[in-house]
Amino acid sequence: MSHATDRTATADSTHGTTPTPFDAAVARVRAGADPQAEARGLHADLTPAEQLALLHGDTPFWTGRAGIMEHGYNHVPYPMGSNARLGVPGIRFIDGPRGCVVGHGTAFPVSMARGASWDVELEEQVGRAIGAEVRASGGNLFGGVCINLPRHPGWGRVQETYSDQPVLLGEMGAALVRGTRVHTMPCVKHYALNSMENARFDVDVECADEPLHEDYLPHFERAIGAGAAAVMCAYNKVNGDWSSASRYLLTDVLRDAWGFEGFVLSDFIWAIRDASASLAAGLDLEAPFAQLRADRLPGELSEGTASWDDVRTSGVRLLATQLRHHATREQAEPDASVVGSDAHVALARRTAARSMVLLRNEHVDGRPALPLDAPALGSVAVVGRLADVPNTGDHGSSNVHATHVVTPLEGLRTALPGVRVDHHDGADVAAAATLAAGADAAVVVVGYTAAEEGEWVNGRVYARDDLMALYPEPRDDSERAVLATMLERVAASAGRPEAGGDRRDLHLLDSDVALVRAVAAANPRTVVVVETAGAVLVSEWHDAVPALVLAWYPGTAGGHALADLLLGHEDFTGRLPYAMAADAAHLPPFDVDATRVTYDRWYGQRLLQRDGHEAAYPLGFGLSYATSTIEDVAVVDRDEDALTVHVAVLGTGDRPARVNVQVYGTRTDGDRAGERELLGFGLVDVAPGERTTAVLTAPLQPLARWDRATRTFHVPPGGLLVEAARHWGAPDAVTTSVTL
Repeated sequence: MSHATDRTATADSTHGTTPTPFDAAVARVRAGADPQAEARGLHADLTPAEQLALLHGDTPFWTGRAGIMEHGYNHVPYPMGSNARLGVPGIRFIDGPRGCVVGHGTAFPVSMARGASWDVELEEQVGRAIGAEVRASGGNLFGGVCINLPRHPGWGRVQETYSDQPVLLGEMGAALVRGTRVHTMPCVKHYALNSMENARFDVDVECADEPLHEDYLPHFERAIGAGAAAVMCAYNKVNGDWSSASRYLLTDVLRDAWGFEGFVLSDFIWAIRDASASLAAGLDLEAPFAQLRADRLPGELSEGTASWDDVRTSGVRLLATQLRHHATREQAEPDASVVGSDAHVALARRTAARSMVLLRNEHVDGRPALPLDAPALGSVAVVGRLADVPNTGDHGSSNVHATHVVTPLEGLRTALPGVRVDHHDGADVAAAATLAAGADAAVVVVGYTAAEEGEWVNGRVYARDDLMALYPEPRDDSERAVLATMLERVAASAGRPEAGGDRRDLHLLDSDVALVRAVAAANPRTVVVVETAGAVLVSEWHDAVPALVLAWYPGTAGGHALADLLLGHEDFTGRLPYAMAADAAHLPPFDVDATRVTYDRWYGQRLLQRDGHEAAYPLGFGLSYATSTIEDVAVVDRDEDALTVHVAVLGTGDRPARVNVQVYGTRTDGDRAGERELLGFGLVDVAPGERTTAVLTAPLQPLARWDRATRTFHVPPGGLLVEAARHWGAPDAVTTSVTL
């Protein structure tokens, strides 16, 4: 299917032709009509076969499978539930979350990098840019608002989410929703408790009501409340039920408790295990092809194991959501030139600069290792296997095919035109160290790629007996040929190294560590740059280097952003969105092959505190070139849901500062006394010598307790110590006390 074909089916595109029934309904909704009533009217005009066709992809399964084998994943928007007779455009899915995966979109830094910016306004700008590119590429749904909480940093797809803190997850996810919904329907995923990659098709995640509602769901509610149009279910089971058939999650919580009015779609191909059970539970759309529902629902309806009332309910939800979107989205169609545009690449560069985290910056010869003094540089050695490799993240469903990716080497060479910038890939450690010894400064780029972490790329999954049972029987020779080709490719993949997946070891590769140690010994002004998404264990070597930068997977302009920071043209303002443990033993248990796991509230910084372990680098930590002082904090107001906090900040030093102010709350009594929780955060710009007041909202949700009897939250009364700090446990935090 061409992009042009995709674009012609959108509402308001008649351009002088007779409006379709869908177009007319959109116009009435725009004028104030009820979307639900209009959707019911459209649905009543559909034949029974057309009503069923709303509930799954438009493309026959084996045709779609052939397209993936020939062209790759999501090379065009995936159309689902359209109806040409009434002009219903249907869902035209394009994935994310680091950008538009169709065509040659802008590769923004991965979500975890953007989480490290703690910059909600910037994330909304990124969302608006991604939404425009998705729409210009023929899509009307962006499937990239991923806000799963990573209980363990070894989760392979940790790069697709923002943090392990529900407050930060929720605010960043809500910002991406607000940005993308200007042009597309935002889809929040993967609902719920999806933070294991290798076992995602098998694992049953057991979670008691209290941690489920207190820790693993609040960010979903926050992002959905910002205007999400769709929610994608997860592959895994939750408390014994496949997520696609969990009435508790999809109806009782999502719709009855939270009031969600959009639709639920499945994760792709293997999420729905039972067509009628998923429909009854509240899953509206099977994605992305005509598969299990197209194959089995007609018979199940005839047998009475599925209900036409449920067909009607889901169909109306799908139509009403589309009507709301087309009636409220920005009316001007973005031009195709926005895809990968200079403006979006510049935004990606700014985002990368605000995301990278400076973890160490020790003095060398009487001054900090960073920023590098460009006028005094005669030569720089840039070494490491990743120094000149385009490294934007994994190669799974979130992969963005940018036309060009600026590597660290290219970024430094561009920024230092009069300086000799030599490169060595580090394969010969001794030779790399010799090169570094003769340079004025050395930059070592190490870390991970799609080979070490990311979506699990394992072709053998296609031929698992239980998953193949979900495929429709091939109907003709052409479909049987697709099946045969698929099985041949599966057989050919046997014995090949697997790509991505969960990380079994959080250390750098041994070769990377050896290179870091050798270069640091050879050149006292050594800067180590780590490309990663999940936390890295660095305690064995980090004190041997003067400067350490967490660069993440920084997107299409990451090399330029890195050079901006290393040379001091930009300041480091990124802060850790999770705690980096000093030892793997300090983390929760993590069995990548588990078929049953229990999720409780003990993970991340909270677990480290409970067990008395110091983090290598705590939640929210990061260094800057600019200096400032947090002078005072006051709670000026409180309502049922949040505190209003005023924080006085003074700019010091000789350059403007962007100060990340984090608000923490610690109960002083009760069974959780002494536990410090992130409540809120904000960024404030302050000039040298200037004093300003940051006005922050600190939600009380992280302190709320779930009552399973009444199915409501309450904040226990008692004392609360409120801290305004640069990071968790900062010794210079300022405090005040309130009574709740």
